[in-house]
Amino acid sequence: MADAETPFRLESRVTRRCRLVLVSDRTELYTVGQIARRTGLSVHTIRFWSDSGLIAPTDRSAGGYRLYDIDALARFDLVRTLRELGIGLEAIQTILARRATVAEVAEVHARALDAEIKALKLRRAVLGAIAKRGGTTEETMMTHKLVQLSATQRQQVIDEFIENTFSGITLDGDAEVVVKWMRELPGELPDDPTSRQVEAWIELADLVAGEDFRHRLRQIASPGAASVASRYGYELRSLTLEHAGRAIDESIAPDSVEGRSVLNHIIKPDMPSDERSQLIQWLEIVADAQVERYWQLIAVLNDREPFPSAMPAFTWLIAAVHAHG
Repeated sequence: MADAETPFRLESRVTRRCRLVLVSDRTELYTVGQIARRTGLSVHTIRFWSDSGLIAPTDRSAGGYRLYDIDALARFDLVRTLRELGIGLEAIQTILARRATVAEVAEVHARALDAEIKALKLRRAVLGAIAKRGGTTEETMMTHKLVQLSATQRQQVIDEFIENTFSGITLDGDAEVVVKWMRELPGELPDDPTSRQVEAWIELADLVAGEDFRHRLRQIASPGAASVASRYGYELRSLTLEHAGRAIDESIAPDSVEGRSVLNHIIKPDMPSDERSQLIQWLEIVADAQVERYWQLIAVLNDREPFPSAMPAFTWLIAAVHAHG
């Protein structure tokens, strides 16, 4: 009797084992543990995704254990990959249900990541600026608010500054061009702003709020100053940078005999006294460090290299003019 039953019991065990691994002659089934070993996922994660409806079991064993076929195994690999890329389970469900393609979901997720990366980079730049400036709690809050302004809001700050500064002043052609340039803010801070660019915007916002700066710009745009600028501006700047710059490099004092010779290369010695007086007054107005700083900050924000400072050369020129009459 025992000999007769032994083959039956063996056959029964083999049958049960085959049920664990076969649905048909061609389809192998995997237990949760086997899926875990093949995919590197935890048993808990596999069960959670299964319970969430992402990947339903293909079958169950005689003991009620979940079994998955080769297609389910591939889906587990896909879900794991998508999760590692940061795609949420809801979006993954739309992919598995064929309501969206992987490419479509990836495109949406890539855009979201771009926005997140931009925000993180901006936050990093702000923290760098705060660390460098060593400001108070109030300054830290103001710095954060300034940088968070939209492109439209930042442009509005500059537009209001321009309107308030030049209100009531008749601008000629040259002055109008300069005012247009002064509005030249970028549409937005760069995607990867440096601490330097963040600091430039903070400094610019602080600069345009100063009444002294606005007063100096009104002086520069006044009809008298604009007239002198149109006659001498560009050429005088070029001559000053060339000759006064060389004098500084060679340590020539403005009030020295050599200084007079350099001055004569910049301003003609035979210039009428009234014209010379107007030119000196104009120089003392336009040779302003804050005005120059404005242009340098605009350059930084527009991702251009700011020009070297001309203030040392113009300071030397003004000193030489006063020394030699």
